[in-house]
Amino acid sequence: MNHPLFDLTGKRALVTGASRGIGRAVAIGLAAAGADLALQGRDAQALADTVASVREARSSVWVSTHFCDLRDTDGISRLVADVLAEGPVDTLVNNAGMNIRVPALSVSVAQWQAVLDTDLRGAFFIAQQVGQHMVERRQGSIINISSVGGLVALRTGVAYGAAKAGVIQMTKVLAMEWGKYGVRVNGIAPWYFRTPLSEQVLSDLQYYGEVVSRTPLGRVGEVQELVGPVVFLASNAASYVTGHTLTVDGGMSIFGF
Repeated sequence: MNHPLFDLTGKRALVTGASRGIGRAVAIGLAAAGADLALQGRDAQALADTVASVREARSSVWVSTHFCDLRDTDGISRLVADVLAEGPVDTLVNNAGMNIRVPALSVSVAQWQAVLDTDLRGAFFIAQQVGQHMVERRQGSIINISSVGGLVALRTGVAYGAAKAGVIQMTKVLAMEWGKYGVRVNGIAPWYFRTPLSEQVLSDLQYYGEVVSRTPLGRVGEVQELVGPVVFLASNAASYVTGHTLTVDGGMSIFGF
């Protein structure tokens, strides 16, 4: 049985980027903690696989799926309207994101725009629309998935770093604006986790060795290790926590890279 402080029974969470990786793990973890789910993604089969995994974790979960490109603000409006037509949203996990690993001198306008539109612009406008609903209800928790790349300089990925730094600052401002309405806004800043997004770079043994050498725990993370922080921030256990970005990085950000 869940500890009462962490019990999400009767709550409903919208998770973006739920098709795979961090989003899938978080969806499964929220369901296991008792939450019903609305899941956003762009890959129908991958999202169906997430639903199957969620139901393995908790067979009684109520779950709906929604397909939307978060670079499209009209699509975001339709997504939020559809989700709210099904019922209230208690937690938004703003997870959808992308990265383009290109040296700064080679970044094109299209590459810059694609990353910023997904990782920052899309994250803001879905937070804005779900936030309006939460402000009206005078309750809710928004969890923005940023990155340690928004806190410290990484060797490539200037657009990603700029977007994720923006997410961290956005988290602070939204927490300031919406706290008086009972809406909490926090972030999580992961380091390297084993996901489809990181698979290619982590398969380079030299690069992998450099990554773990800069990580005090001496390894990369497993996506299940992000479930606890998300459930914590979604739950009553974090009822007095807002405006904070929690690093889940094996200690990397105290070392630098």
